Amino acid sequence: MLTQFQIVNRVREKRFFADEMTQQELADLVGVTRQTIMAIEKGKYSPSLEVAFKIAVVFECRFDDVFTYEIL
Repeated sequence: MLTQFQIVNRVREKRFFADEMTQQELADLVGVTRQTIMAIEKGKYSPSLEVAFKIAVVFECRFDDVFTYEIL
């Protein structure tokens, strides 16, 4: 039986604890659009590894503090 997984992220939470950073501010720091950040937060888009690592760097945390791969 094939197990299904989903990428879960804590981007919105990280933004909140980063002085309520806006989606646009994060997008500018990472080099993507605000719409991309919005889609990532809603789980409608999985970022490339490069973008995911850049997001972790912005929040000065480990990659797996922002993104996890969980069993459905």
